[in-house]
Amino acid sequence: MRIALNAQLLSSAASYRAAGINRVLQHVLAELPNVAGDEQYLVYAPYSDANRRLLARPRMRSRLNRLPMNRPPVRIAWEQSVLPLELVRERADLLHALAFVSPLAWRGKSVVTVYDLSFLRFPEVYNRSNRLYLGTFTPPSLRRAERVITISEDARRDVIELCGVAPERVTAILLAADARFAPAGAADVEAFRRRQGLPERFVLYQGTLQPRKNVETLVRAYALLRSQGNDDHILVLAGPRGWQHEPIFDLIRQLGLEGAVMFPGFVPDDDLPLWYSSATVFAFPSRYEGFGLPLLEAMACGTPVVSSNASSLPEVVGDAGLLVDPSDAEGLSGSLRRLLDDEALRSSLSAAGRARAQTFSWRRTASETVQVYREVLGS
Repeated sequence: MRIALNAQLLSSAASYRAAGINRVLQHVLAELPNVAGDEQYLVYAPYSDANRRLLARPRMRSRLNRLPMNRPPVRIAWEQSVLPLELVRERADLLHALAFVSPLAWRGKSVVTVYDLSFLRFPEVYNRSNRLYLGTFTPPSLRRAERVITISEDARRDVIELCGVAPERVTAILLAADARFAPAGAADVEAFRRRQGLPERFVLYQGTLQPRKNVETLVRAYALLRSQGNDDHILVLAGPRGWQHEPIFDLIRQLGLEGAVMFPGFVPDDDLPLWYSSATVFAFPSRYEGFGLPLLEAMACGTPVVSSNASSLPEVVGDAGLLVDPSDAEGLSGSLRRLLDDEALRSSLSAAGRARAQTFSWRRTASETVQVYREVLGS
C-alpha cells in the first residue's frame, strides 16, 4: 500500500509553528514505520536538516519542498494545485492530510486529521485569514474523506456536530507524552533553576500566548493569589507569542505584576522536561483544546496540574489534577493556592499524574492510525 502523507506543517523554527501540530506530526511520522506491515510511506514536508533526519526511516520516502511553506498562501497553493498531480504520478493508494484540508482536485481515497475546530467554535479568537481558509475548506474536506481522525473524543463530537460527518467515519486517536518527559533529578533541577534565574517555587504555563489559551484569566488569578499574601513564588508564562498576545502584556502592566511574571519565550523541546520538573504547579486554563499535550507532558514529569474543565482537557487529566471553570479567575486562584500550600496534595497528584501519563503511548497512536489506513483500503 502506498500511503502519501501531507506534512507541510512540519517546522523546526523557534516559534509557535514548532509547537502543537508540529510536535504531533514529528511523533506520528517517527512511529509509523515501527508498526509492522507492508505499508510504504511517501511524506511531503518542507526542506530542513531536521526533517530530512526525521524522515530517513525504513519504508519511508520523503519529498522535501524548498518553497517557503511557512507562508500560508504558498503552502495552500501548493497543496491545492501541485499535490494532486504528485499523488497521481506516485500512484498513491491513499492520502493522509495531516492537518484539516485535502486537495479539492484529489479524487482518490483520503484520511484527514483534525486537531480541533476552534475556528468554528470560537471564531472571534482566531486570525481572520486562517479562520476563513479553515472554515471554508475543512468541512468539505472532512465530508469527502473516507475517514476523519481526531485527537480526542471531544474533538470527534465537534466534527460530527459542526461538519456533518457520519459518526462511523470519525475515529478518535489520542496522543501521548514521549519517554523524555519524566521527573528530572534534584541536582539537574537545581542547576536548571540557577541557569534560568528561577526561584525555588513558581507556577508554570507553557503554550502559545494567544486568546484561546486564556492566559489573561491565569494572570488575573495570579494577581488575586498575590493580593492574599501568597507571594513567595512567581508566574512563568513560557512559550512563543501568537496572534493577539498584546493584551496579556497590557494586563500585567495594569495589575502591577511586571516583577512577578517571567516570559522565557519559545522553549526548545530538549528543555521542556526541565521546565516542567522545576515548576511547583503547572497551570493550563485553556478555553478549548483538541487534546492539551502540555498537560500530559507536565503530568509525566510529576508536576501537579491545574486545568480548565473545558473541551478535551478532562479526558487528559482524569482524576489526576484539579479542574476549574475557565472563566472563573477566583476558582483558579483558589486551586493554585491549594496546591501551593498543601505539600501532601502536590505529592498525591504528582504520583497520580505520572501513572495516568503512562497509559498514553505514541506507538499506540501510530498503530491505531495504521489500522484506519487498512480499514479504508480494505486490507
